[in-house]
Amino acid sequence: MISTVARRVFVPSRATTSSPCMQFVAQQTRQLSSLPPTGDSSEMKKAAQHQQQLQHRELHSTARREADAMPTSAAEPAKEEETQEMSWMAKRFLVTAEVSVSKIFPAGFGWQSASIVAENAGFQADSMAFAATTGFGDGLGVVMGHTAFYGAKKALVDSSINMKREAHIGVLLGSAAFCSGTAWQPLVDALQGANLSFTGVFAGTWVGCGTAFYLGLRASRTVLSGFMEHVHEPTYENSKTDASLSVAIGGATGFFVGTDAAYLPDQNFLVDVVGIKDGTPDLLGCAIAGTSTTMGFGVAQTGLNAVFPAGKCWND
Repeated sequence: MISTVARRVFVPSRATTSSPCMQFVAQQTRQLSSLPPTGDSSEMKKAAQHQQQLQHRELHSTARREADAMPTSAAEPAKEEETQEMSWMAKRFLVTAEVSVSKIFPAGFGWQSASIVAENAGFQADSMAFAATTGFGDGLGVVMGHTAFYGAKKALVDSSINMKREAHIGVLLGSAAFCSGTAWQPLVDALQGANLSFTGVFAGTWVGCGTAFYLGLRASRTVLSGFMEHVHEPTYENSKTDASLSVAIGGATGFFVGTDAAYLPDQNFLVDVVGIKDGTPDLLGCAIAGTSTTMGFGVAQTGLNAVFPAGKCWND
């Protein structure tokens, strides 16, 4: 054994250590004596295992430190993205509320008011004169409601609002509302005359009047953009936003069907909410009509707000 040999090496006297040979022997003896005994191999294994455990702990502690650092750096973009998502979604619902108050309620109110005027003028409900009168009332309600709302907002909240721009937009939207409002009564009469269920009339009016609004909006862009600087001419980009807005307007006209309490009342799921029954005062009937269009627009636009990605809906 190396350790035994090392311990049994003869140590020369002082007289002999001065020779180079003996110095070399002494040096090797010291090196051999510094080596651990081979009989202590178990201690060497323990030392190696201890060293491995230290390295393992260091590795895990480093990983934990990195893992602890990751949530902070990763959470910040996630929170920022969530804030941005809430920001554009909140903006959508804010615009939805403003449009409901400034245009959708006045449109229903205006249509019903015009129907009273047409009836008092002796126009039959199935005549073109009645349809045009109610369409005019619908469009006028949009123009007046839009202008009044943003005039009040400019005076009370935001002085930077350009009222000339708002007047142009009001005329654009009012022109499209005239088209959908004019189409409403003849379309409902045709669908009811086909003996469709209430749901069939409801859905058909939604699609038909939404389409009429879209076509009216595109035609109005073509005409009005020639002399109204704040009305954009028809393009592919605004055709998509016009289409999404028309879907929501269709929802308003569909819910307006619910005001007819005489047609299949057992199927009319809106009759107890917005049904205008015989004997209802005229002013109250106009308010109920405005409420029905507001409800329909709100339901339809809520679905659009949830489905459309950011930057793709008309109210972004």
